[in-house]
Amino acid sequence: MAKICIIKTSSLGDVLHCLPALTDAQKALGNVQFDWVVEENFAEIPAWHSAVNQVIPIAIRRWRKQLFTKQTYQQWHAYKQQLQAHRYDAVIDAQGLIKSALFATRLARGEKFGYDRKSIREPLASCFYDKTFAIDYQQHAVERIRQLFAQSLGYALPESKGDYGIVQHFQQSYSSKPYIIFVHATTRADKHWLDSEWKKLAEKITSLDLEVRLPWGNEKEKQRAEWIAQGLPNMLVLPKSSLTELAQQLANAKAVVSVDTGLAHLTAALDVPNITLYGATNPKLIGCYGKNQYYLHKGSMVEICVEDVLEQLQKSFKTKKCDK
Repeated sequence: MAKICIIKTSSLGDVLHCLPALTDAQKALGNVQFDWVVEENFAEIPAWHSAVNQVIPIAIRRWRKQLFTKQTYQQWHAYKQQLQAHRYDAVIDAQGLIKSALFATRLARGEKFGYDRKSIREPLASCFYDKTFAIDYQQHAVERIRQLFAQSLGYALPESKGDYGIVQHFQQSYSSKPYIIFVHATTRADKHWLDSEWKKLAEKITSLDLEVRLPWGNEKEKQRAEWIAQGLPNMLVLPKSSLTELAQQLANAKAVVSVDTGLAHLTAALDVPNITLYGATNPKLIGCYGKNQYYLHKGSMVEICVEDVLEQLQKSFKTKKCDK
């Protein structure tokens, strides 16, 4: 059995973008198993895929805040022991950063593969690989990673669209009322849609006897969700949830409306109809990749109106019916 180590540590969307390459390798090679080095906050994700044997959490973000403590030293030592417990047939650095190369790829035992210096975000990182590959930047991140895996492991890249391979991990459940999820929160202010527009959209959707569910990740996001829901029927502000719990909610939604953020990519990985709003970013290279994905792309977020979103939602409902 081929045993491969993947280095893809963060962030949420980037980690998800790695999954279709695992599905490709699993189908092409059959008897293959992956260990995956990933930031502790995203350690739930690799375990959703059937090709992953072991998740190796790393905590660079947390460790650098408390570098010289005994606890950090002990955790770093335990991490190195886990990473170096096996010699791998291949170590693939899909992150392409100096920190991933220094703190993970360099330490893993086995032949190391990655992007060449013209195809990588931080060219110095390519010095840590035994073999490098030229992979065009002008394509979606999912396709770049699929090509990196195919060239590293020596199989032909499938012509079909990438498959995340995690839908079957989440059980289908049936709500008494079909619901739509609003992914309203993101870290960058220029990616936000106006709260008043979310409120108007909620009014329109709930009038159709559909429920709207609102996830959140911190107190500020919770307050926004509660403001959007206030005074409207068929609104549910979800409890604080793990990634797995959120994925279960998303997997069973009729549709999702989202800003450009990690949970939008999670929705795409679950093949759920998703209308993603782009104003500050361009979806060409890092947009939501998958089935039933719809982009609303304007010059800025304030240019996106409720009517645009409703039109796309109606299209997604019709497409979903046709698929059935």
